Amino acid sequence: MAHNEDLREMSDEQLELTAKDAADKLFRLRLQAQTERLDAPTELRRQRRLIARVRTIQTQRQKAASEK
Repeated sequence: MAHNEDLREMSDEQLELTAKDAADKLFRLRLQAQTERLDAPTELRRQRRLIARVRTIQTQRQKAASEK
């Protein structure tokens, strides 16, 4: 799991890949939750929060770039 400091050090491309991977994993977990019992239900929350962290950092970078 990536922490905020680790995420902030990533390039824009790495952030996008991280968000895409987390979204794919979240999708698979949601399907699994509907069809069978999850081994780790908290993983859904972790993936949602990871996506939110990445999107927040991307938005902050876009705002900083537009202010310059």
